[in-house]
Amino acid sequence: MPILMAPRLLLLLLFLVSFNFSLSWAASDPAYQSLFQCLSQSIPSDNVSSILFSNSNPSYASVLQAYIRNARFNTSSTPKPVIIITPLEEFHVSAAVICSQKVGFRLKIRSGGHDYEGLSYVFDEPFFVLDMFNLRSISVDMADESAWVGTGATLGELYYNIWEKSKVHGFPGGVCPTVGVGGHFSGAGYGTLLRKYGLTVDHIVDAKIVDVNGRILDRKGMGEDLFWAIRGGGAASFGVVLAYKIKLVPVPETVTVFRLERLLADNATDVALKWQSVAPTTDDNLFMRMLLQPATRNRQRTLRVTVIALYLGDANSLVALLGKEFPELSLKKENCTETTWIDSVLWWANFDFGTSPTALLDRNLNDADFLKRKSDYVQTPIPRDGLESLWEKMIELGKVGLVFNAYGGRMNEIKADETPFPHRAGNLYKIQYSVNWDEPGNEAEKNYTTQSRTLHDFMTQFVSKNPRSAYLNYRDIDIGVAENWTVEEGKVYGESYFNDNYERLVDVKTAVDPKNFFRNEQSIPPRTTRT
Repeated sequence: MPILMAPRLLLLLLFLVSFNFSLSWAASDPAYQSLFQCLSQSIPSDNVSSILFSNSNPSYASVLQAYIRNARFNTSSTPKPVIIITPLEEFHVSAAVICSQKVGFRLKIRSGGHDYEGLSYVFDEPFFVLDMFNLRSISVDMADESAWVGTGATLGELYYNIWEKSKVHGFPGGVCPTVGVGGHFSGAGYGTLLRKYGLTVDHIVDAKIVDVNGRILDRKGMGEDLFWAIRGGGAASFGVVLAYKIKLVPVPETVTVFRLERLLADNATDVALKWQSVAPTTDDNLFMRMLLQPATRNRQRTLRVTVIALYLGDANSLVALLGKEFPELSLKKENCTETTWIDSVLWWANFDFGTSPTALLDRNLNDADFLKRKSDYVQTPIPRDGLESLWEKMIELGKVGLVFNAYGGRMNEIKADETPFPHRAGNLYKIQYSVNWDEPGNEAEKNYTTQSRTLHDFMTQFVSKNPRSAYLNYRDIDIGVAENWTVEEGKVYGESYFNDNYERLVDVKTAVDPKNFFRNEQSIPPRTTRT
């Protein structure tokens, strides 16, 4: 009998040691105790213990770092949350919103952690992080070609679930599979189906949100103004979105992709010049992205132009189309690969052809580069001499690349105020300024971020003006940050991201969160801020 009981006694002993250890660090943390007691009024105590991670919890660092996607914000000096809350149920989110206010802490909301400036998990005031990664359910209903998607799900998980149910449906989201649905959708995410179907927000038909009072509201309950705001206005200014209901879009059984590179010694300048007039006006079934990158050839610095494309059709049709519209590219059938939509998703995410779609389920935790991103919109083609001066500047700087994403097609057909995202007709393409580096430390960060800002300044002559527009999902705090959250202060970045839609977003904010509980350095302020 004693021998049979020994394993049970050992397990009990280990449990008691672990429990007492947990109590010891929890008892020494007043914020934890206050939050724990408040949450326990609506959530069973054992559940509360499993979803709270104080900064003295041994698992805290791993939970925090799992979804840090920019290594710049994973340093010893980075401000960190006092507690991370990882809800398992929707009502846990309601309780977290109510209790965070009661104990006097701000609440930052994180889904995939891809906010380029780390605003979902960094703040200068004492704060909690509400990490949504457990709320990742996806329910695809092929009867009405829709899906409910938890905001803690990733784009890869969404695409995989659609593929499981249908080989001829997709969704116009982004190309990076580890991006969280919450931030991507609420900031008006886009991808390779942009010209055919528009943005993610153009296909959202319902949502569930927890407001500042802890109420769980659907579209009917929240009203059309708030529903409008969380489809491109950055939902973290207004509440915590739990899930979005989306309409799927049809895709053909066969799609075609290609990737072609040109250096300056070839005809890179001709390709870049012609791309600007063809990519935004060609067949809506064709999306062409153009990458501009400093390169080295025969020990000489040069510039590489790469065109990457998705065509919703077969290779023969694509080759014929671009042979007529874009002869400078010299596209041949052997440059193209016919495949399925799901395999094109994998290819755009840099997986090899033949990779199983299950690869889209890998969240790649703790995967982070040092990086900086900026953005612009171009409404008039850059002339040849402008491109040549751009090549000189990029080669001189040496590291920053540009990503040109063609607009046109469906984007021209949707009104600028249909959603908070205003950058529709009149824009030829969007630019992403992209720089990554491996070296830690302030010196490297200063070097590369300065390069990015220098190139951004140089591009002023070629891009949109009054305001100089920017893309919320390419978060950039260089544009401006809030310190007092006044409406005038918020205009600096608010009008860049939202143009004329900024004032309506302020009205919604004022109505639903007048005390400005939900806030970050670039959030929408209410008309009268009370903190």
